[in-house]
Amino acid sequence: MKRRELLRHLEAHGCRLKREGGEHSLYHNPATREMQAVPRHNEVPDILARKICRRLSVPDPQSIR
Repeated sequence: MKRRELLRHLEAHGCRLKREGGEHSLYHNPATREMQAVPRHNEVPDILARKICRRLSVPDPQSIR
């Protein structure tokens, strides 16, 4: 899955960018107070995208179901 698609999906479900790191971006879900790193690769493996969404309590993206 493209990184841009994943970030749009996270932001559409209420997650916000906390800060940028060297190799990762930290996303935060204010509703659950969970934080998760998103790698800065153009392609994020589907399994990792699912894991990030589950950690942030966001539904799985439609493109990887």
